[in-house]
Amino acid sequence: MIRVNPNAVSWAGFLAAVGAGIGFYVGGAGFLGLALLLILVNSYLDALDGKIARLAGKASARGDFVDHVFDRYADVLMLGGVSFNAMYCHLSIGTLALLGVLLTSYMGTQAQAVGQGRAYGGILGRADRLVLLFLGGLIQWIVAPSGGVTVGLGAAVFGPLEWFMVLFAILGNVTAVQRALKIWRGFPA
Repeated sequence: MIRVNPNAVSWAGFLAAVGAGIGFYVGGAGFLGLALLLILVNSYLDALDGKIARLAGKASARGDFVDHVFDRYADVLMLGGVSFNAMYCHLSIGTLALLGVLLTSYMGTQAQAVGQGRAYGGILGRADRLVLLFLGGLIQWIVAPSGGVTVGLGAAVFGPLEWFMVLFAILGNVTAVQRALKIWRGFPA
């Protein structure tokens, strides 16, 4: 019998996301390193909480709802931490990244709301975002933990972590459109 409380695991994962967001927001080598560690903790616990609930016989619609709410707040807090740190990202790029991420999730739940079941497909899901956010943060931490290094050509000149936010802005919105088209095609003609 599983004795770990899935709610405690969910809360711990959420608190790791809060800490990661704060780490990104404060920035610098130490806080950026902490944010990276906490992304790993959040990712691991996010993958684990549902499994624990199922193994313990405590899986429920309420638990699934809470998991999705925590995931959205985690996304906003972590990407928001990057977005509001001018060392790492222009706020406009961060805003577009957040919109892409939130619209992707919205399309997934909208499919469920219109009776087509939860939609998880598309080019950039949550697990992908966490891996890419970690990778972008790691590159930033190695190259320029306090910002100041940019790469690009012409108007497309960004810092390492900001390039990943550009990727989230583009691929997040592409994923939202992919899901919207899938939902649209699911309606009877």
